Amino acid sequence: MPKVRVSAFSLSLDGFGAGPDQSLEHPLGRGGMGLHAWLFPTRTFRSMFGEEGGSTGPDDAIAARAMAGIGAWILGRNMFGPVRGPWPDLSWRGWWGDVPPYHTDVFVLTHHARPPLAMAGGTTFHFVTEGILPALERARAAAGGRDVRIGGGVSTIRQYLQARLVDELHLAVSPVLLGRGEALLAELDPESCGLRQVSYVPGEGAGHFLLSREP
Repeated sequence: MPKVRVSAFSLSLDGFGAGPDQSLEHPLGRGGMGLHAWLFPTRTFRSMFGEEGGSTGPDDAIAARAMAGIGAWILGRNMFGPVRGPWPDLSWRGWWGDVPPYHTDVFVLTHHARPPLAMAGGTTFHFVTEGILPALERARAAAGGRDVRIGGGVSTIRQYLQARLVDELHLAVSPVLLGRGEALLAELDPESCGLRQVSYVPGEGAGHFLLSREP
């Protein structure tokens, strides 16, 4: 059965999924890029951007599993870009250049409507103003029997966790301290989310915790 997954979501040792002060210069907040140092060198990550080579150890194997079987993505607006409030125009097309790494339909949660944005490589961004449930319904329909991945950011993942809509949660805990930023698990009751830990794998650059929905 298709799942709703949070895969390879990086956390700092002190529980932050993004640093403070997001900007064009700091897409993941100050210090946030360090959360993903385990992922960037892997062959899986490089292949998502059409690059060759990369590491092939445990972190790459876990990254490959995290990216496999995804039929659609859901993102919060901050994951799409730093623009706040009503769209001033349609010039902002994401952080990733002309060929985003998703290669599927991507549903972006926002309070401000915008026409769909088709990009090279098979990615189309759809901007959903009705909330998390309509976004998930549309993502499931677009996924065609494959999994839906909740890609972030922190606020978006927390909403789906609190609504008990996440079937699988993979956290990659990086050896980084941020001190402040966006905390994923603060005041979040794990029992209310219906998830339990099923495995732990030590990687070269992060520790990988997998939680799954209780039967």
